[in-house]
Amino acid sequence: MATSKSVRSPKVVNIEDLRRLARRRLPRAVFDYVDGGAEDERTLDDNVRAFRDVTFRPRNAVAIRTCDLKTRVLGQEISFPAMIAPVGYARLMHPGGEVAAARAAGEAGTGFILSTISGHKLENVKTATKGPVWYQLYLVGGREAAIAGIERAQNAGFSALVITVDTPVAGMRERDPRNGMRELVGGSVLAKLPYVPNILAHPRWLISYLLDGGSPKLENIVIPGKGPMALLDVTAALAAAAVEWNDLRWIREVWKGPIVIKGVLTGDDARRAADEGATAVVVSNHGGRQLDSVSASLRALPEVVAAVGGGIEVLMDGGVRRGSDIVKAVCLGAQAVLCGRAYAYGLGAAGEAGVARALEILKDDVARTLYLLGCPNVGALDATYLDTRLLLPAPR
Repeated sequence: MATSKSVRSPKVVNIEDLRRLARRRLPRAVFDYVDGGAEDERTLDDNVRAFRDVTFRPRNAVAIRTCDLKTRVLGQEISFPAMIAPVGYARLMHPGGEVAAARAAGEAGTGFILSTISGHKLENVKTATKGPVWYQLYLVGGREAAIAGIERAQNAGFSALVITVDTPVAGMRERDPRNGMRELVGGSVLAKLPYVPNILAHPRWLISYLLDGGSPKLENIVIPGKGPMALLDVTAALAAAAVEWNDLRWIREVWKGPIVIKGVLTGDDARRAADEGATAVVVSNHGGRQLDSVSASLRALPEVVAAVGGGIEVLMDGGVRRGSDIVKAVCLGAQAVLCGRAYAYGLGAAGEAGVARALEILKDDVARTLYLLGCPNVGALDATYLDTRLLLPAPR
């Protein structure tokens, strides 16, 4: 697709530029839902800081004619080592939501992971993209609703199931109650009144929101006898949706493809996931949105990679804002990274065009970084390209 003028260079040259545009377009409740983290946001900040603490060791005076960015994840080739992470409430950011993001991912040659907490039907998301699509599972709505969702995803052609294990309850994301996120997605008209001035200050978003029918239903959580679940506050959604290791037994009976366990920060949990039949794990602290003061994902990555010993694939998310971050994660053993906020800022800023621009920026960054490192392809990256002496737990 042609890049929208609103997100072309020089107006947008990095992910932070998309963040600024999203902040301008979105109501505070929606923007801060994307942008914020739990409690003091220490882990949110450390996810980014950890990448800054790792420096490169390039091979200079090396002639690189072309750089091959392609890699394979769960047997499927993607154009560079990054996929779009599952992000809930995407349709609140832009009416195109998950469909627009999936289409942009496919055009960029990479994959998309659909959150359970999504406003578009999973069948429509799969149809929209020519890239691989995975389904991320929360047990919202109970086991019967989860089984129905898994079966729909399988029938639609989703190629992997991602099970998030770090959400027994929602983290305390303090920006959300201050900004009225709960009232926006499920409160009464009276409860919304204190937040109306800020919403009215973002007329373009408000018009698109109203033309889209207002708060969408959660189309992939179908309650027997009731239909799709109404959009609800994330705290209420997760309170009764904790996943236990024992749940993998009945999930494996329903889902016949690869299973990815997301939310692993220790070698012990990574080995447990492998023992339970996982094909891959995602080193993740939920973008700093769950338990604050846990390790940055990049700091936890080497332990997890060592623990699984190549037996299963290792992905990671958290703090990725530049293509050089992606390269650092691959050097430390990640097969690929999942990008959440980086794409969500693009979606909030300009819909599909914004997502496409985010992916274009990251992919170009990866290529440039490889050329400057003197590395001919992603497969040749390893820890010798890094100085990791500062990759220690950050002081609090």
